[in-house]
Amino acid sequence: MIPISNIEAQWEKMSVEDRSTVYGQLEEVMKKDWKELSLDEKKAGKFQFAYYVAFGPHGPRAPVSKPGDGIKIFASTAALVGVAGIIFYAIRAMSPPPPRSINKEWEEASNQRALEQKMNPITGIASEGYSGKGFVTHK
Repeated sequence: MIPISNIEAQWEKMSVEDRSTVYGQLEEVMKKDWKELSLDEKKAGKFQFAYYVAFGPHGPRAPVSKPGDGIKIFASTAALVGVAGIIFYAIRAMSPPPPRSINKEWEEASNQRALEQKMNPITGIASEGYSGKGFVTHK
């Protein structure tokens, strides 16, 4: 008979045979009527041990993450976002300036040229009652 007084601490260290023995002992106790159990058996909390054996945090129910993993995950994610930001600004600093055609004046001139050429006269910029911005994308 294996003592099951501190089963939570012993369970991980027990062999498979010992675990099955404890499980059998608890099964026998649970088959008895509650009224037939002695006061010591009731006080021993054998049903708490049975609950631990059946539903405790071991085997497939063992927690996947350890305490402190959340902080590590947050810190590593923040570090990766920081590195990505540094790489973004480094590439942006080394890039050439934007082309001269990316400004509001150029886009407005493109609108005027499109009107002069009657570009897309059915539904586009040169159509009757057109109310869109045309080529202007800057505010």
